[in-house]
Amino acid sequence: MASNFNIFPEAYRLFENLGQAAERNVYSDPNTAVFKMRQFSEKMVDAICSLEAIYIDQRANQLDKLNELRNNYVLDGDIESVFHTIRKTGNRGVHDGDVETPEAMDLLRLTHYLSNWFMEVYVDYQFESQEFQIPENQDALKDQRIAELEAQLLEQEQDLNQQMALNLNDEANSNESVKKERRQRSRRYTDKRPPNEIETRILIDEQLRSAGWEVNTHELNYKTNHTMPEKNRQMAIAEWPCGSGFADYALFDGLELIGIIEAKPYGKDIAGDLQQAKRYAREVESHETVEFKGEWNGYHVPFVYSTNGRPYLEQLKEKSGIWFWDTRRDDVPSYALEQWHSPQDLRKKLEVNIEEAEKALEEDQDYPDFASRYYQIEAVQAVEESLANNQRRMLIAMATGTGKTRLALAIMYRLIKTKRVRRILFLVDRKSLGEQTADDLKDTKVDNLSLSDIYGVKEVTDRFPDDTTKIQISTVQGMVQRLFNQEDPEKIPSIGTYDFIIVDEAHRGYNEDRELSEDQLEYHDEKDYISQYRRVIDYFDADVLALTATPALHTTNIFGMPIYSYSYTDAVVDGYLVDHNPPYKFETELNRAGITIHKDEEITLWNPDEYEMDKALLEDDLHFDVAQFNKRIINESFNRVICEALVDCIDPTEPGKTLVFAATDYHADMLVRLLREAYSSRGYEVTEDMIMKITGANHDSSADIRRFKNEVYPNIVVTVDLLTTGINVPEIVNLVFVRKVRSRILYEQMLGRATRLCPEIDKEAFNIFDAVQLYDTLYDVTDMKPVAKTPKYTIEDIFQRTIEAETDEEFQFLRKELLSKLQRKKQRLDDKVLDEIRELNNTYSIDRWLHALKEMDQTSLVGEKEHIETLAVYRPSGKDIIISDEEDQLLAVERGFGEGNTKPKDYLQSFEGFIKENINKIPALSIAANRPADLTREELREVELILKKHRFDEKGLQEAWRKEKNEVVIANIISFIRQAAIGSPLVDNQTRIKEAMASIYAMHDWSSVQLKWLERIEKQLLKSPVLGPDAKSAFDDRGVFANQGGYKRVKQIFGDYTDEIVDTINDKLYG
Repeated sequence: MASNFNIFPEAYRLFENLGQAAERNVYSDPNTAVFKMRQFSEKMVDAICSLEAIYIDQRANQLDKLNELRNNYVLDGDIESVFHTIRKTGNRGVHDGDVETPEAMDLLRLTHYLSNWFMEVYVDYQFESQEFQIPENQDALKDQRIAELEAQLLEQEQDLNQQMALNLNDEANSNESVKKERRQRSRRYTDKRPPNEIETRILIDEQLRSAGWEVNTHELNYKTNHTMPEKNRQMAIAEWPCGSGFADYALFDGLELIGIIEAKPYGKDIAGDLQQAKRYAREVESHETVEFKGEWNGYHVPFVYSTNGRPYLEQLKEKSGIWFWDTRRDDVPSYALEQWHSPQDLRKKLEVNIEEAEKALEEDQDYPDFASRYYQIEAVQAVEESLANNQRRMLIAMATGTGKTRLALAIMYRLIKTKRVRRILFLVDRKSLGEQTADDLKDTKVDNLSLSDIYGVKEVTDRFPDDTTKIQISTVQGMVQRLFNQEDPEKIPSIGTYDFIIVDEAHRGYNEDRELSEDQLEYHDEKDYISQYRRVIDYFDADVLALTATPALHTTNIFGMPIYSYSYTDAVVDGYLVDHNPPYKFETELNRAGITIHKDEEITLWNPDEYEMDKALLEDDLHFDVAQFNKRIINESFNRVICEALVDCIDPTEPGKTLVFAATDYHADMLVRLLREAYSSRGYEVTEDMIMKITGANHDSSADIRRFKNEVYPNIVVTVDLLTTGINVPEIVNLVFVRKVRSRILYEQMLGRATRLCPEIDKEAFNIFDAVQLYDTLYDVTDMKPVAKTPKYTIEDIFQRTIEAETDEEFQFLRKELLSKLQRKKQRLDDKVLDEIRELNNTYSIDRWLHALKEMDQTSLVGEKEHIETLAVYRPSGKDIIISDEEDQLLAVERGFGEGNTKPKDYLQSFEGFIKENINKIPALSIAANRPADLTREELREVELILKKHRFDEKGLQEAWRKEKNEVVIANIISFIRQAAIGSPLVDNQTRIKEAMASIYAMHDWSSVQLKWLERIEKQLLKSPVLGPDAKSAFDDRGVFANQGGYKRVKQIFGDYTDEIVDTINDKLYG
């Protein structure tokens, strides 16, 4: 008989025979047919891996291999979906043996679809796809003939294995241009030949089956078989009557009709086709064996869907995924899903009454004590308001140390308490952060019960929630394994498992595109768009709240602009975080001048991957500046000089801890050794655990972090990345930078390790010790500088588009873009590589050649194709790190102040100039200078924020005054303003307050209760120099007194003395 698979060349004859074996068995033994097709798809995946030069572990199963192809951007979503459908049906046929001929025939269609695709993409670019022909029903083959065929298959499998070995060693298969051509052909194939209506239905059937629905369009079909729902069965019945038409599928939970699905052709827009599903939901009629759950706005069915079977892609959401609408809530728009709801998901949705829950939230003004700061309450309210406005993605930006975790706990508590959500997924990017969150849930109490006791909590080591679980903590990596690397479909969480997700530290790991090489096409296809975090978030039908201290462009692209922000400066001014003192800058001979190694010098190379040293002669001069120290070149003398200087600045026996940031794990080991040697040489008794490294290379980094947090030692810790995010150690008072970073996000996270309050050690500020000029480099980086790169194309892509430009305007634009890309590439290559390119291109100068390209017309540019490709394919030199033995010495340890890290005198003069220039422009500043007794706390806050914006603050002014005047005066910001504006002498803040309060203590014979309140007032004045212009504003404005009953309560305590107390304090402080 004619076969659908007589299309393969000799090298792939195994595919032909496996396909034919499936055809022969599709009628007589459909389970065997399915088994052959599963073999077919597995062997094809093996062949693709070899052709793409991707080495696969022999123990890998089909799912592992498909994931590897996805991770290498080989398969687009459409083809990957077909492979998975064959895999899942094949598994079911092999394990359960319940596949019938119609379903096997469906799978045969998909196998043929893959055959055409493989031929076009990998074998013959001129191949014309063949239409699928239904095979004839043949009598079962004789036993002897079957044995002959099996022997042929075995022989052909050996031939294919040999061919795949050759493919792996064929350099042509590693060629990027070849791979790129395949990707383009694959996309052209799926665009030209999308799955037809029958194939689309096959894909949808398998998707519904994977979600837990009993589905088989051939058998469970009302139109052809008069199929009816049954008790205790969750059925997707095809072609269900709805008025004048038939819905493609009706979803039944037992006898209850709970969903209508409208299916469309594969490439068709589907967002608008929900209208037809809505019409069916209105027109469907009752039946003696069909029950309606109710009626909502004229709809008899609560949930409606529209789909074309295509995998969900955010950038093509109208053409992909599964569009869903809840008819019970006409104020909520429809949206796209990645997968189908399971029967239990829809059952749970029906149990939730959103309107009642939102009403309960609005009426409940009792916010938990553990998150009662004003900004935390405002953030909670912002989340609840956003949910009420149907916002599905939310972002809150709060400075490190301001209580993001407590805020998250408060949000979870209120949403679960009011039944606004059923179950929350708390996503972290590291196991240690998950453990920390679990501890916080255990330690945080409401009415003497911990949140863990009130709500069922599954911790980071627990894989699956129970029915009673309300909060599940998981790492992103763990959830990715459960969702996308799980062979058993029953162990994959459904999309409705969680209906609210909180993403902690949302700045980490979030890139809409993976960071490829500079010249590689980003945003190449859908897999390039989706980071692992994004895949998890998009998978679940859940509202998502992201928390971050450092919002960046890629964060807002995913979650939107922050619905609430509370900055580090806000927190410092409010007294919830500590500021840093002016930084200590270490200047050495080497970090000032850099390190130069001359031609023909013998150098030592360290290979961190192989963990070995080697010697080499340098062919050209090389120069390294401080940004490359400890990364491209390691100089032990520089690191020793810094460690010895730190001994003069940091006493490890005093309260407070130190965190040192190294460049690599190897560098961290070196710093630990040098610090131990430096402190020992100065007479300190250095124990093994006093100074230690905590990085991902530690045997038990979680235990080491707990020791750093809870025990006296280690007192000095060296880290690389592990302690930059999310770890809360309030005792950190010193940060040491021996590593230069370019990322604003990472820099702010590093600073955030030391900003927390720690009254137990009287922490008022923290210190920065900078050995690599990091502070100067990144201080002024804008808060929203993009981290994710913008969409770009390869040099080859832009060249091709340039020579194909249809208008002169388009050509001019693309030529300019091409030259810009070539110039950037040239800057990244060293002189040796550029000389090689110059010789290959037979040009006197690369720069002259690039200049010539600038003037070329379209025809001339075509002739430069080979030369342009030569530059495009070259890559920067390798990873070896140079070991330098050059001696270094300390030149100075300086403090930098304000804008440009100026000298103390310049800083004080700049401050005075700013005050005099702006005193009549900023009303609050004028009040602070001339009438400070009338200043409100809000006006003081405004003044402090304005000054901080211009790099003036109390700590800096105090230190600059001490340096310049050789006088220690702990004056407050108002005293410095008045001194600069009107020449008022500086007075020590504590002295001024003590004198003012002495007058109050002498005013009356106070009771013990009254004395305690006066002590509170004095304590508050030491934190903030302003009470308020009058008693009512002093005690009712936002702050500690308002939380304790405000003016009304203070009036009860002091009676008629209340106003006199405030007036007297203001007069003594600023009269």
